[in-house]
Amino acid sequence: MRDQLRAGAAIYNAGYYHAAHDAWEDHWLNLEAGTDDERLLHGLIQFTAAVVHARERNWEGAVGLAESAREYLAELPADYRDVRLPPVRSFLEALAADPELVERRPPVRLVHEGTAPAPADLAFEPTAIAAPVLADELGYDVDPVDAARQYAERDLAAGDDDSRFITLVFDFVREDEHRGLIHQRLADHVGRREARESDVEGLF
Repeated sequence: MRDQLRAGAAIYNAGYYHAAHDAWEDHWLNLEAGTDDERLLHGLIQFTAAVVHARERNWEGAVGLAESAREYLAELPADYRDVRLPPVRSFLEALAADPELVERRPPVRLVHEGTAPAPADLAFEPTAIAAPVLADELGYDVDPVDAARQYAERDLAAGDDDSRFITLVFDFVREDEHRGLIHQRLADHVGRREARESDVEGLF
């Protein structure tokens, strides 16, 4: 769960408020309802949705989600799972009272493990979670990104720390300015790897 939390926090802190919940949702759906972990992710998902609604000037939706998110997060410890919750709860209270506040100041940042992580701060595991989420959010073909992630994970497990796929997955998440070029390189490398694997399979 740590990697999902960190990936979603970094995506959110980078300003991709809608996309952040995609880093959390699959894990959240597998949790037992009412557990602390489920309440944390449920609350964070509704928190990000409240921000999105407010930024879209859907005041009623923002207020409803802010109030609901506050309820989910209300009884959790201040630093549950190393997520700093008091600023989030305070922001949700303010948003519920005045959803237009997002037009006057940016939403509160998410703090995890003592810092507000950005995509460039992520280790490989949360980066691998963030890569297809950002691809989908930004309109890139997700399939080669997901394939590159799987190749990177396979190479890492095999001890190939210099894998080109590991580098490309990191670069895709971190490099805003050149992301389109990186996506093309990533897709090219995936295509070549798939072709090599297909050639090898054809020998047997």
